[in-house]
Amino acid sequence: MSDDLSARRAAYIATIRGLHRKERLLGFAACLVGVLLLIWGRQVPGTPGWAAPTGLLVIGAGWLLFAYVIVRRTRYVRTHPFDPQS
Repeated sequence: MSDDLSARRAAYIATIRGLHRKERLLGFAACLVGVLLLIWGRQVPGTPGWAAPTGLLVIGAGWLLFAYVIVRRTRYVRTHPFDPQS
């Protein structure tokens, strides 16, 4: 009985972690690209003036995607709570 409950709980957690995976990875990639743009714009002489501000905007967009995923997961958990009987 305990193993069955543990398996169902693990499956529930895996389902939650899998929600909006594409958006989360896109947010991570956006943050990485933004950091690279920011470093390039600040450290390399002769770079265009738009590089550093664009890097900050891209980092902000990546964090907004992370926040979106957190909100969507929270909504999912509130509408689909873990039920040990199912």
